[in-house]
Amino acid sequence: QVQVEESGGGSIQTGGSLRLSCTISTNIDSFYCVGWFRQAPGKEREGVAGIGPDGSETYADSVKGRFTLTKDSAKKSLILQMNSLKPEDTGMYYCAASWRNQCNSRAWGQGSVNHYGQGTQVTVSS
Repeated sequence: QVQVEESGGGSIQTGGSLRLSCTISTNIDSFYCVGWFRQAPGKEREGVAGIGPDGSETYADSVKGRFTLTKDSAKKSLILQMNSLKPEDTGMYYCAASWRNQCNSRAWGQGSVNHYGQGTQVTVSS
């Protein structure tokens, strides 16, 4: 069974930065895509960032230029660096992996994944 664990969320003011970390219990390069999705109360899931086995990165338009996703395949870990945070970035962030959907797919963008963790809360206040 694949295990996914996140850490690093918190509360911060507009314009601040947070770094989210994730470890996955299996070879992350065996997935079509690994990355993060988020969900705010009353809203649909949104794929925030994904990275494929070839290292290609995909970002939601809402976070491009502000968020950066990196991976360390040897450590089975991901880092999501979030800068210039806005109140609309508030939500529960989940580290995730997909056997089926590539990072640039609509499905990933909608948060359709095979495995994800418990999530970590990010709250951005104005």
